[in-house]
Amino acid sequence: MAEIKAADVAKLRKMTGAGMMDCKKALIEGDGDFGKAVEYIRERGQAIANKRADREASEGCVIAKASQDGKLCVLISLNCETDFVAKNEDFVKLAYAIADTALENNPANLDELKELQIDGIKIGDRVLEQTGIIGEKIELSYFDKIEAAAVVAYIHPGNKLATTVGFNLAGIDMQVYKDIAMQIAAMDPVSISKDEVPQDVRDEEFKIGREAARLEGKPEAMLDKIAEGRLNKFFKERTLLAQDFVKDNKMSVDQYLKSQNKELTVTAFRRFTLNV
Repeated sequence: MAEIKAADVAKLRKMTGAGMMDCKKALIEGDGDFGKAVEYIRERGQAIANKRADREASEGCVIAKASQDGKLCVLISLNCETDFVAKNEDFVKLAYAIADTALENNPANLDELKELQIDGIKIGDRVLEQTGIIGEKIELSYFDKIEAAAVVAYIHPGNKLATTVGFNLAGIDMQVYKDIAMQIAAMDPVSISKDEVPQDVRDEEFKIGREAARLEGKPEAMLDKIAEGRLNKFFKERTLLAQDFVKDNKMSVDQYLKSQNKELTVTAFRRFTLNV
């Protein structure tokens, strides 16, 4: 059996983030071979992942970041089972490292992101290792990105909710961009404007409005008109540009943007929150 030195244990811990005793055991199992030791930790993670496959990983970190040139924004969610783990420093660092890797490499989708490497290890494998180290179900569940003339990222305190927004114009005061990102976080719009609201959502809201009016005893001949009015109210409250601006409800979000530059508008946004 190979001699397991304290320096080797420390080196493996730095490579994987696993505890000292776990690293020592992995090196013993791998007879001092670092490759085998890393594989042992990964296999342990897979075994734990299999056992905990039916567990709900509803806690975690939601991270949004923008590139230095302000043209690309990414949003990821790294999930775990408990809030205790979600607040763990190493877990949060991993979430940020994944976001940084996404910004550097601009993957097309979640599967491509999992294939990218952090310190020579695929992100998918790194997440699996964390499952073995922490002993909870860990999964990278969400990734999306926005590319635009200008972008901004916002993370709500606590790392449970984040937004990203793209704009058609660069060079506007950064606070304006941030205001819109915070608006989206607070008001949860379904789309930029009513033109982007999916037809199935329109139909469902109209149906709900009509049925509510019927239950209120409104005349049959008036139901469609009432439902149409309630649908327009939905557009006002749930589409971004039509919403009242949270910092000044005397104007809409669109009016606020136009007060900064008459051509300024939002081209895309993403909002992700953990179900907690």
